[in-house]
Amino acid sequence: MPRSIHHTPSTASEGPMSYAIFQLARAHRARAAAMLREMDLHPGQELLLMQLLDRDGQTQSELLESVGLDHSTVSKSLRRMQDAGLLVREPAQHDRRVMVVHLTDKGRAMREPITAMWQTLEETSARDLSAQQAESFVRTAYAIADAINSHALPREESE
Repeated sequence: MPRSIHHTPSTASEGPMSYAIFQLARAHRARAAAMLREMDLHPGQELLLMQLLDRDGQTQSELLESVGLDHSTVSKSLRRMQDAGLLVREPAQHDRRVMVVHLTDKGRAMREPITAMWQTLEETSARDLSAQQAESFVRTAYAIADAINSHALPREESE
């Protein structure tokens, strides 16, 4: 299979790795989004489902922390998922202000389709890589993520 020729714009010439990461993330997200649409899910909803499939009955705050998305995105996703019959949200017994999220039978039934979707996405993504290259990529990707996440963002002056 012929290799694509990638062109980095001159304005990104001092950050070719960062530009490649952006292109990779964009392509991966687009492929995943197309696969999720076939399952009547929006991007990010599968991450919430995966967290709940591992541990049902989490609070919205716990889900927010586990997926690393902002509050409004998680809240909107949970509302859509509740409307689709995948989950229910109910006040916690210990504090009625805290919402606990539980999967419905329909939500629990998403385990196999989500697993299959991630397996297909993995196979597509690593199609031209050896097992060693794929393992090395995963280690490198996590090292880059850790480096980025450990770099504190400057505080807004308004804070």
